Amino acid sequence: MDDTTKTAVTRRLASAAGHLKGIERMVADDTYCIDVIRQIQAVQAALNKVSTIMLDNHLRTCITTAVQGDDVTERERMLEEVTSVFEVSGKL
Repeated sequence: MDDTTKTAVTRRLASAAGHLKGIERMVADDTYCIDVIRQIQAVQAALNKVSTIMLDNHLRTCITTAVQGDDVTERERMLEEVTSVFEVSGKL
């Protein structure tokens, strides 16, 4: 992962962590449920963006290298790996 991507991911994760701490405070303060749910959705959206950035990076680096390479086993392994991520995320 290049430094620009790493910085973007780290910044977004820190932001999501801060929002999560805020949600903990909201729950402790008995904040209106819908307001808490909206904040949870905001954290989920932030994490989805991090996931998208990470996937884009993976496709542009690891997958591209495997597809352009001569190792058929490695290429298949990488493609199965990406597919398995979507299988798992669909079950959550």
